[in-house]
Formats: sequence, C-alpha cells, structure tokens
Amino acid sequence: MINLIWKIIEILKKKLIWAIPIFMICGVIYGSLFNPLPLKLLILPLTFLMVYPMMVTLKIEELISKGGAKANVIALILNFGIVPFIALGLGKLFFNDQPLLIVGILLSALLPTSGMTISWTGFAKGNMHTAIKMTIIGLIVGSIATPFYIKFLVGATVSVPLMSIFKQIILIVFLPMFMGNLTQRILLSKYGVEKFNKEIKMKFPSLSTLGVLGIVFVAMALKANTIISNPSIILKSFIPILLLYTINYIISTYIGKIFLNREDAIALVYGTVMRNLSIALAIAMSVFGKEGADIALIIALSYVVQVKSAAWYVKFTDKIFGKKITLDIKI
Repeated sequence: MINLIWKIIEILKKKLIWAIPIFMICGVIYGSLFNPLPLKLLILPLTFLMVYPMMVTLKIEELISKGGAKANVIALILNFGIVPFIALGLGKLFFNDQPLLIVGILLSALLPTSGMTISWTGFAKGNMHTAIKMTIIGLIVGSIATPFYIKFLVGATVSVPLMSIFKQIILIVFLPMFMGNLTQRILLSKYGVEKFNKEIKMKFPSLSTLGVLGIVFVAMALKANTIISNPSIILKSFIPILLLYTINYIISTYIGKIFLNREDAIALVYGTVMRNLSIALAIAMSVFGKEGADIALIIALSYVVQVKSAAWYVKFTDKIFGKKITLDIKI
C-alpha cells in the first residue's frame, strides 16, 4: 500500500504541469459545492509540507565554498534590481484596478530560486555548484527583502502587515531551514553520504509536491465563487505571467551569453527565472487572510508556466549556448 502511494506521489511530481491544473479545477469544484472555509486549517501543515522537505536537500555549507562569484552577483542584480520591477510594471498594466493581483504577480517574482533551479541546471548540463550557491543566496536574501519590497511597492494600495510577513517568513522559511539542515545532518550521520544522496535525498522533493498541490487545491476552493462568476479572470491573469517569464528568459539568456561561460550562464538563467513559488504561496495564504486566495491564483498559474517553460528551455539549451565541450583524452 505504501509503495502504491509513493508511486502515485512520484507520478504527480513528474506530471506537475498537468497535476496543478487538475488540482485547481478540483478545488474550484469543491469550493462551489461545499463550504471551503474549514480548509483554512490545512494551510499551516501544507505550508510546512511544501517548504521543509526541500530544505533537507540544501547544502548550506556551499555558501562558503569558492567559485561562481560573478554569476551570483549578476543573479542578485537581476533578481532584486530588475525582475521585481518588471513584474510590478506588468501588474499595474494588466491589473491596475485589482491591487491584490498586483501583489500576486509581484510575490511570484520576489522569491528567486528553488530546488528546481538546481535540477533544471543539471538537466541542461550547467554549473551545479553555482546553481546550489545561487539557490541558497537567493532564498535567504529573497526571504529578508520580500516584506520590504511588498510594503514599499504596493503598500499604498494594499494593507501590508510588515511584521506579520516577517513572522511568517521566520516560521515558513528559516525554521524549516534549520530543521531541514538538522535532519540532513542526522540522516548523513546515520546512513552516510552515498546512501543519503542515492536513496534518501530524492524522496524529499516528492513530499514537497504534495504540499504544493494541497495549497493550490485550498486556494482555488476559497476562490471558487469568484472564478465561476468571472472565468475570464484566468485568461486575464495568464497573459502577464507569460510575458513576465518570456522577458525574464530573454534578459537572463542575453546577459549570460555576454558575461559568463556556458555552464555559469545556464545556472544564471535557471537561478533568475525559476521562482520559489512554494514560499510565495505560503506567504499569500498565511499572511493575507481571506484575500490570500486572490493572490494565490496568480502564483498557482505561475507554476504551470514555470514548469513547462523550464522543460522547453532545456531542449533549446544547446542551440542557445552551444553544445558542452568534453575533452576525450587518450593515453
């Protein structure tokens, strides 16, 4: 029975591009048939289920390792000096009369990198060392900076509980980071590095997938009546998200080709385009109360674009950056 459940979880992870829309639809159906308010009790445990597993796989020690400095500086400039303002501009252009949706697209752009940054960098044969460091730096800086960005960029039109956001970030980012690192050390001590990397480590992202799908379901259930009464909101929300990711890919690819080698350039693309939508969802649902469902709609749709676009980019990586050169030395 356990093996069957685990196989289902693995399928959901591999088919996330389809699983998210299905869970969105199921959430809307549930919210239209039943009272969705009791589902709010699931937000905190589902949030923990999203964030904690991916923290177990992070190598915090990579922060003090050498290499990748240039790529990481460029990533910080893109992630916090350019991308959030592009998102804000698109939000105001498309949602000028809907400030909560502006918060949604801004929140989608404020938390760079996720575990998928490392995975997709590996699939595209980029620099994994740079990607790991970029993920950790982006997560820490993004978590600290996000409350200030939201407060000063949209605080005039939306009530932004600054201290509440900080408290939730401590609860949903830094506490799981501490617990995840502790769990990693315990598992490494008990099973060793080889078994941890080969048999244990890859199971944690699958658990995170369950949390993501659960939060998406809850968010759509809470938003069900609005979506049913105004289904065009889905299409209207989808267009600026597509534009945000398209612009992001173009800028990061262009800068990577100019300033970095092939491997670091690939890490830069995935380190600046992949956003930590799990934490964005957690903030939306736990900080903004009943209005969080409006914000979560944008973030849920961003998942669909992010996963599919990342897979497409892998297919075109060799055409964009050229094939990876391997030296075949015969003695």
